Amino acid sequence: MPLRERTKIGFDATGPRWDNPTMATSTADAKKRVVLPGAKPGDVFDVQNQGEDRLLLVRLERPAPGPRMSRARCLAAIASAPLRIRMDWESLKTITREP
Repeated sequence: MPLRERTKIGFDATGPRWDNPTMATSTADAKKRVVLPGAKPGDVFDVQNQGEDRLLLVRLERPAPGPRMSRARCLAAIASAPLRIRMDWESLKTITREP
């Protein structure tokens, strides 16, 4: 006779246990991190103070990405960039050098 008998569905109740992510309470660790049930990596939450020792977390929705810039639009944006120098070298020398 084997030491352990498996049930018909193959679940081994004596196996390793893991954290239950759907628990109702969470505890903050030393770095003030809390595991939230239902949260996915990359989710952003707004923390709202609801009075003494009460916080409300509101999941912020990411805006839909806009259309990609076309090549012509990228080149036009580069050409109209405000940091681009629009004077010739001689004009720059006369402005920056003392007479």
